[in-house]
Amino acid sequence: MTNTASANADTSSVRGIVLMLLAVFIFASQDGITKTLIGQYEAPQILLVRFAAFALFVTAWVAKRGGVKKAAATKRPVLQVVRCLLIAVEIGLFAWIVHYMPLADVHALFSSAPLMITALSVVLLGEVVGIRRWTAVGVGFVGVLIILRPGITAVQPVAMLVLLGALMFALYVVLTRLVSRSDSSETSLFYMAWVGFAFSVTVGPFFWTWPDLEGWLMLFALACTSITGHVLFVMALKEAPAAVLQPYQYTILVWAAIFGFVFFGDIPDLPTVIGASIIVASGLYMLYREQIVGRRVTAPVVPGQTVGK
Repeated sequence: MTNTASANADTSSVRGIVLMLLAVFIFASQDGITKTLIGQYEAPQILLVRFAAFALFVTAWVAKRGGVKKAAATKRPVLQVVRCLLIAVEIGLFAWIVHYMPLADVHALFSSAPLMITALSVVLLGEVVGIRRWTAVGVGFVGVLIILRPGITAVQPVAMLVLLGALMFALYVVLTRLVSRSDSSETSLFYMAWVGFAFSVTVGPFFWTWPDLEGWLMLFALACTSITGHVLFVMALKEAPAAVLQPYQYTILVWAAIFGFVFFGDIPDLPTVIGASIIVASGLYMLYREQIVGRRVTAPVVPGQTVGK
């Protein structure tokens, strides 16, 4: 019986990993489509199309999972709105940034978000982070400096905007953890969709350019990749623990480099590759330490024993 349960768990984890790899590929494709569209349409218009499609999808989804009224009920309305505005602005900012920077460079800098999440979790969630994980955060930001190369080359303002976007995403994740203490995942997703749509509909029409047939097809593809990526992501989390899946999310760096080279002729330089490798290694080490600490915390406590981090 134990062997059967273990085999089923392993099979489920494999399914989760495959689904996560597919989700990451879809998200990378979405970024490639965004980079293509941003040369013809403004970021607010792209944001409006994405959130309009996403809001319709989420409404239909929550309607089958307890109803819209239940999903709209929140105990933390202000935090829900703030976190959703953060992600909406971050998505719009990302769309604008990829017009000026290679996809691989953007994702290399954006991969610093987990480091920021760790730091913000201490301040906003009261989580305890030990010296090893703080060291990993510091090493990760050395990777950021290697990519930026301050003092060697002029730091591009757009690169600083990538870090701002990563910070906004990190705040969004931490606030999502905070509201999850009182609200369901359906509620958080519902607010993300509709607050994002409300924000985008206030700015998108002022930047609207009526698309031709090719433009509509590209915008439709963008909406489809956004929805499909989220569905695959959620399905993956149902099959395997987040800790198992997180390392595979870094494969977006590979796809960003491939798509950037094939479709836009972009080739990451050596400092970007080195810096990204350091950031990813730091993120993976922090994940490893979190798992070690988690096992120690849940294990029987021996009198006089200190849980190290």
